[in-house]
Amino acid sequence: MSLSKFQLLLGLIFLFMFELTVMKIFETNKAPNPRRVRIFLAEKAIEMEYIEVNIAGGENLTPAMRAKNPTTKIPFLELDDGTCIGETTAICRYFEELNPENPLMGRTPLEKAQVEMWQRRVEFHFMLPIGMCFQHTSGYFKDRMKPIAEWGKVSGENAIAYFNELNKHFKTSTYLVGDYFSIADINLLCAIDFARVVKIRPSEEYTYLLAWYKKVSARPSYSA
Repeated sequence: MSLSKFQLLLGLIFLFMFELTVMKIFETNKAPNPRRVRIFLAEKAIEMEYIEVNIAGGENLTPAMRAKNPTTKIPFLELDDGTCIGETTAICRYFEELNPENPLMGRTPLEKAQVEMWQRRVEFHFMLPIGMCFQHTSGYFKDRMKPIAEWGKVSGENAIAYFNELNKHFKTSTYLVGDYFSIADINLLCAIDFARVVKIRPSEEYTYLLAWYKKVSARPSYSA
């Protein structure tokens, strides 16, 4: 059997296995992390059943939900056998392995390392500070945590400062990893969009960052 025929057969086997598996993702549509997963799956043309969870009302904190997902964070994926996978990147990794066509987590050992590197940088230096700014200045989760307004303010300032690093990077790079669109770009895109809730947006001085944003937000998956 030739390599191309073998690859085709392998792809059909993956597709068959995927179609036999009933999956659903528990999410809150307006939250940034579920959107990261939706865009990832849209890029791979994978359809999914989504179950809306009312996190504002504490639905994610109920015993039934905790039994599925002890961290209470969304999104999480439930397979037909009851197995649940939490954490955004872990969910995406599952689908990347299950459906390797159009890889979004790297095509070579170097790219995989670079994608992981930028994933971590974006999460630690931008997405996490934005999340802390939102939680500690809005009081959205004050029924389950103690907001510290000053920490929220500092977190927002740290996020804004990271625009400089990103703008410098995009001066010489089309995407976060060279000319390769990846999950790292999805992460940054969703974080920048979510930052609007705390009135943080890249200003006109960040020319290269805004050019990147215009490019990635024009992708069909943006509306997922």
